[in-house]
Amino acid sequence: MVSTTLSSFLLVLLVSFFVTEAQRPALTKGLSWSFYQSSCPQLESIIRKRLEKQIKDDVGQAAGLLRLHFHDCFVQGCDGSVLLDGSAGGPSEQTAVPNLTLRKRSFKIIDDLRKRIQDECGQVVSCSDITAIAARDSVVLTGGPNYDVPLGRKDGVNFATEQATIDNLVAPFANTTTVLSLLATKGLDATDAVALSGAHTIGISHCPSFTDRLYPNQDSTMDKTFANNLKGSCPTADSNNTVNMDIRSPNVFDNKYYVDLMNRQGLFTSDQDLYTDRRTRGIVTSFAVNQSLFYEKFVIGMIKMGQMNVLTGGNGEIRNRCDRRNKDKKVDIATVVEELEETFSALF
Repeated sequence: MVSTTLSSFLLVLLVSFFVTEAQRPALTKGLSWSFYQSSCPQLESIIRKRLEKQIKDDVGQAAGLLRLHFHDCFVQGCDGSVLLDGSAGGPSEQTAVPNLTLRKRSFKIIDDLRKRIQDECGQVVSCSDITAIAARDSVVLTGGPNYDVPLGRKDGVNFATEQATIDNLVAPFANTTTVLSLLATKGLDATDAVALSGAHTIGISHCPSFTDRLYPNQDSTMDKTFANNLKGSCPTADSNNTVNMDIRSPNVFDNKYYVDLMNRQGLFTSDQDLYTDRRTRGIVTSFAVNQSLFYEKFVIGMIKMGQMNVLTGGNGEIRNRCDRRNKDKKVDIATVVEELEETFSALF
């Protein structure tokens, strides 16, 4: 069933969505629309081809990769720091509460892409750039808009503290005032906030992210039938089951998320309050009735977000492995075994 549905998604690739030159946000110094044209011209085709298979096999990976890019960029910028494992210097961002539900498979997919790219081009493409392209392709391969990604980021050598991670990610229980205030500190306006929230049109959520709206009392802004259905999936406040974030088309990147909000069927407080709050209600409505407008504003928001506090030029590094800084020299037995297996496979 998933395979058939995704085959229809690929038809969308015949019509790419573009923002005009006038609409494109200005490029941060050091980034370029054609950064790897000479050093790795096949970069984007390698990623697209691989993700076509990954997402055809498991459409849920699209939301996982998109979320990974968000969680990277919002915490100390798009520097690939969320990909780093912990070290003797401290725990990684992955152990912070907001990141515990990031898909483990997403990290493996990014490093698999890194290896394939290095096999073709050498160590010239950063893990943070790979993550940004993978997020774009995850949107495209679930039916959303195609767009150019500015490239040239370097990978960071430090990860953020747990508190910094918590402070810089939008919590599901946040109201619109909190959302707008947080995004304003990152150079994103109300339209960006509503458009980027549309990423919730694909993917799933664990019950603890929204059961505060069900127990002990039901949130008055939530549709009763919707709430009762959620209680069936999450019978207690501490249930750890999962539900779709968009009840109308959970595996398709479209504007139905905004239709959900207008019908009081937004999953998180941070979702539903965008329609309740008069400052953002009109934006929600405009996206619900005009998918092309949503696509346009989403693309602009993604390009702006993808340039937040990036490292370029002589700053940062291009990691040999996405989960480890180049200066980390500790022996990893799993990696040694993996390299030996590859050597023997090549010989025999």
